[in-house]
Amino acid sequence: MPQSLDGFLDIRAMLRLVRQNLGLDVAFIGEFVGDQRVFRHVDADAPNTLVEGTGDHLDTTYCGRVADGRLPELIPDTAAFPEAQRLAVTRTLPVGSHLSVPIRLSNGMVYGTFCCFGHAPDHSLNERDLAVMRTFAGLVAQRIDRDLQAESLLAAKRGRIRRLLDDGGPAIVFQPIFLLDGLAPVGAEALSRFPSDPYRPVETWFSDAAEVGLQIELEHRAIANALAAYAPVWSRHRVQIGINASPAAILAPGFMDLLSGSPADRIVLEITEHERIDDYGPLLAALALLRDRGVRIAIDDVGAGYSSMSRVVAIRPDIIKLDREIVRGLDGDPMRQALARALVDFAARCGCKVVAEGVETPGELEILSELEVQALQGYLLGRPAGVDALERVLGQGARRIDAMADAG
Repeated sequence: MPQSLDGFLDIRAMLRLVRQNLGLDVAFIGEFVGDQRVFRHVDADAPNTLVEGTGDHLDTTYCGRVADGRLPELIPDTAAFPEAQRLAVTRTLPVGSHLSVPIRLSNGMVYGTFCCFGHAPDHSLNERDLAVMRTFAGLVAQRIDRDLQAESLLAAKRGRIRRLLDDGGPAIVFQPIFLLDGLAPVGAEALSRFPSDPYRPVETWFSDAAEVGLQIELEHRAIANALAAYAPVWSRHRVQIGINASPAAILAPGFMDLLSGSPADRIVLEITEHERIDDYGPLLAALALLRDRGVRIAIDDVGAGYSSMSRVVAIRPDIIKLDREIVRGLDGDPMRQALARALVDFAARCGCKVVAEGVETPGELEILSELEVQALQGYLLGRPAGVDALERVLGQGARRIDAMADAG
């Protein structure tokens, strides 16, 4: 369907267009639900007794009798049809003239009917008018098809995420973070992992969750799983953990409780960019409470766009995380280097630490060393892995730090 027509053809607008073109009093879409005809959309110039969402037994309706062939689709004068006169609605509404055509979906199923009627007979109604009704019924069917497909996709997304949550997911892996000075490990970022059959990017899981109203539950579960998995690490290493949370998840009830029982001074809350923030007041108040407990605040993906910089200015984080798109190919791109240098200088002037994400090559590491960022993470230094693998990295780092202290 052409985009201009598609944008215009709202179902209610179609009803009004057809009704006014035919000069009739009422138009509606009737859906067949079991043995009921249910009003889904109603358009009329004057108040009427047809209420959207109400139903009647099909056998008592024009829709039902047109669908089973007992009444024709075109009735200029109901008085000429004994079958119409036997229906109570002919007198109670009243119905003097009537047109009704089936709405047939792409799978062949009859969804219901597209109907128009007048309170008085109208002998000017003809086969051309019926053809117009059929055309618009086809367009309505296309729109309903798309709506049903969208509902089906949403149901599939909701079911997929619900099953994950019911099974205790998501799983958590940890990517180590290293100080630039001596490449000593200082902690890790907790990252969610999801079933791979079928594969969907992590971002898609969270965006799908937001679409079906499960974003908060999914984010809170990921944080709870991360902190629970990290608890044994804290018993042996004084290191930090970075946990990701959107502003909506931070402001939702129960967020503060998620952090209780964990050492707040070893938590870095990385604020992700999932939605626009129109009012920073509530978020800043929540972050102030977290800071009072000792939690440090980071802004993720800094440099990815204007919005991330506006968040830095509004939130004034303790840490900014340099976006991996800036780090990628940094050693061979003077413009990236200039941008990275500006952000590092900006952070220094604001009293922020800088963590560079996505470090994958020795060349990138060399430039970041020259820029004097405070910390790094990326595949070159350590891939995301389970907590046992992280503990091995932390153990090696502790031995390295001890050796450096002995040498000093």
